[in-house]
Amino acid sequence: MKRREDLTTPRAAGRVGVSYDSDMFGRFAESIADRLGTARFLVWQTVVITVWILLNTVLPARFQFDPWDRGLVLLTLMLSLQASYAAPLILLAQSRQERRDRVTSQNDRQVAERTQADTEFLAREIASVRLTMSDMVTGEAFDDRLDRLTEVVERLASRVEELTGDARVGGDTDGGVRAVTDSP
Repeated sequence: MKRREDLTTPRAAGRVGVSYDSDMFGRFAESIADRLGTARFLVWQTVVITVWILLNTVLPARFQFDPWDRGLVLLTLMLSLQASYAAPLILLAQSRQERRDRVTSQNDRQVAERTQADTEFLAREIASVRLTMSDMVTGEAFDDRLDRLTEVVERLASRVEELTGDARVGGDTDGGVRAVTDSP
């Protein structure tokens, strides 16, 4: 046997020229697996097998197509054929589902990581806002400061009135401004 130098690529010779769409075949396998895995299929299969056995045991021998005395060979062949095709198709469908689940879990992990990063960012932003808000005057403190400021303004106003009133008593009637007049 001749040894090949490059073992990384499969041989092209010796292959049968049959090609198929693996995705389409996978979808077909999943549809078969979906049907075989239902209670409806099991009930119908049980009904068919029961009718098959009844027809081949109750009817006269000339009407039996798979006689009981031969061991229901045709029924056994049909069930073996069904099992030989169903098992690989179910395994193929499970394999495809496993790949989809792996991709889905990988996407879920990425989404969870992004969500965690966003949550941490928002927590930092909320903490920043809280720190900023702690330096701000609240409504109650603002009211207190406004009341104190009002009191100070009122005291200043009364003090100004006192001072301006004292100046008027001293002879200044025009508010402290003296008019300059020319006297002849």
